[in-house]
Amino acid sequence: MKSCLKPLLGLALVGLAALAAAQSPSPPNVAPPGAAPQAQQPPTVSASARRLYERSKGQLLQIRTLLKNQDSQASVGSGFLVSDDGHVVTNYHVISQFALEPDSYRLRYATTDGQGGALELLDFDARRDLALLRAVDDGKGGGLRGRGALQFRPQSQPLAKGERIYSMGNPHDVAFAVVEGNYNGLVERSFDPLIYYAGGINPGMSGGPVLDEDGLVVGVNVSTLLFAQQVSFLVPGEFAESLVKRSLAAKPLRAAAWSRLRDQLMRYQDELVGRFLALPWESANNQRYRLPVPKQDFMRCWGRSTAADAKGLDFERSQCRMDHALFVSGNLQTGWLDMSHEAYDGSKLGALRFARQYSGSFRNERLGQADKSRTAPYCKEQFVDRDGLPLRAVVCLRAYRKLEGLHDLSVLVTTVDASTQGALGRFDARGVSFDNALKLAAHYLEGFAWTNSSKAK
Repeated sequence: MKSCLKPLLGLALVGLAALAAAQSPSPPNVAPPGAAPQAQQPPTVSASARRLYERSKGQLLQIRTLLKNQDSQASVGSGFLVSDDGHVVTNYHVISQFALEPDSYRLRYATTDGQGGALELLDFDARRDLALLRAVDDGKGGGLRGRGALQFRPQSQPLAKGERIYSMGNPHDVAFAVVEGNYNGLVERSFDPLIYYAGGINPGMSGGPVLDEDGLVVGVNVSTLLFAQQVSFLVPGEFAESLVKRSLAAKPLRAAAWSRLRDQLMRYQDELVGRFLALPWESANNQRYRLPVPKQDFMRCWGRSTAADAKGLDFERSQCRMDHALFVSGNLQTGWLDMSHEAYDGSKLGALRFARQYSGSFRNERLGQADKSRTAPYCKEQFVDRDGLPLRAVVCLRAYRKLEGLHDLSVLVTTVDASTQGALGRFDARGVSFDNALKLAAHYLEGFAWTNSSKAK
């Protein structure tokens, strides 16, 4: 069973994380069967939290993705009512299995008072990680009609940093809960707006509402920072409100939603690439080479230099990446950029030893292989002259199997101008069109050149 809460890419971590979910039958942080139970002190809940929970619990739901022909749970998340006719908002990643494989899965809800029923999918916004559902009327007076709806806080009334807000959901499929925290504004250098919530939300709370002191929705639980405490993230309520207004009268989606998802990802990558290409390269401050470093408008850069045990090889390394990705499925995240470079000085090693280590670093780069979601990489290699600076470049593309027209791009670059000095660079773009992949590859190569002093020499 997967308990849904999508983590943000760790700011100082390497690699993409999928769902913050257990893939085994036992949820994370739960003792395995047969283990002695451990007493835990219940957290202190304020009078405001109790008041808001009592007022809103009738509109709070657990969202379950079940196997088509049995009641085994494939994933669990949370949601909340946004109309008196039984419309429900949750995260896209909570219901993605059903959206992409409706013949294998079905959706169910559970209320805080023990009622349950079927759900149908009306629309989703993969970029904002939101989905709009509706309870299926069973014809017997059941369903979610008449239970009321949560209202969204007007955009004309922005929160102030430090205000108390309250996250609700069903963490780890344990029980419905309310968690107090603070609004801390929007995440800096995020491509799309995300609210920084200083509070502990957990897997299973994805899609649950976050309320202000008046019980109005200010955000939707979506992700958490790996290996951090009290650092969580919310989709601003305005995007959920827009989805509701846009799709309240939509007809249910019956077929697999790959084409709809593809169209959304295509629009997103066009905007992402356009904004990235418009940014000028910044300097890496290397004495010999001009190396491409992006402006940190929506990326973060981290660096390090020669370690104490480098044994004669001096180097500087920089890595820049977007903090989060778009969720497609449990096997695939996309929609992000990542780049790095390493500058080496091996004059203390000599040409032979330097060449061995330098070429080894280039060979160690992993480009992926064929999997369920993407083809094996198709690569082309050539030598490029950048205003007198010779480069060896490898450009690779992997095509998405079910998202036609989208690719993963990888570009590897190494300078080949000196026997004991050099620079290696790598650029990755996930989920871009073929034309945009070519533009990004050319843009990246244009970022390499001599420094003015090196060119003069």
